[in-house]
Parts: sequence; C-alpha cells; structure tokens
Amino acid sequence: MQPSEVKALLEARIDDCEFHIQGEGCNFQVVAVGEVFDGLSPVKRQQLIYGALSAEIASGALHAVSIKTYTPAQWQSAPENASA
Repeated sequence: MQPSEVKALLEARIDDCEFHIQGEGCNFQVVAVGEVFDGLSPVKRQQLIYGALSAEIASGALHAVSIKTYTPAQWQSAPENASA
C-alpha cells in the first residue's frame, strides 16, 4: 500500500479528522488530528484508528501501524507539527 491509500481509507472512515501518513509497503506511521479525540483516553484513540483499518490489518495489507493522535489544540504544540 501507499501512504495516499492509507490516508484515503482513514478519511473515508473517520469524519472531521486530518491525517499525516508516512511509510511504505505494509508499515506506516499515522498522525491523526481531530476534535473526535477530545475526551477520549489514549487507548480509545488508538482503537478508533485501528478499527478504521481493521480489514486491511486482517488481510495483511497493513502489518505495522504506529499511531499518534491529537486534538487540534494539542497539535499546535506537537513535535510532529513542523509549522508550530
């Protein structure tokens, strides 16, 4: 899979969220930013992303996915946000 394919899958399955995807083959790093994460525990945030990719993980199309999630307010000071 390509990063653009992973991004398209996530955008289609999780509303009002911005995704930054890096990686290649079946190993990807996902950074997700959205109000949807406000009030969710870190585990619930991860489960939301994994749930959206469950079919691809089950099929082996995705093997390793590392996930970082932020609310828009958290994103302002996140180390991955180069424009901060």
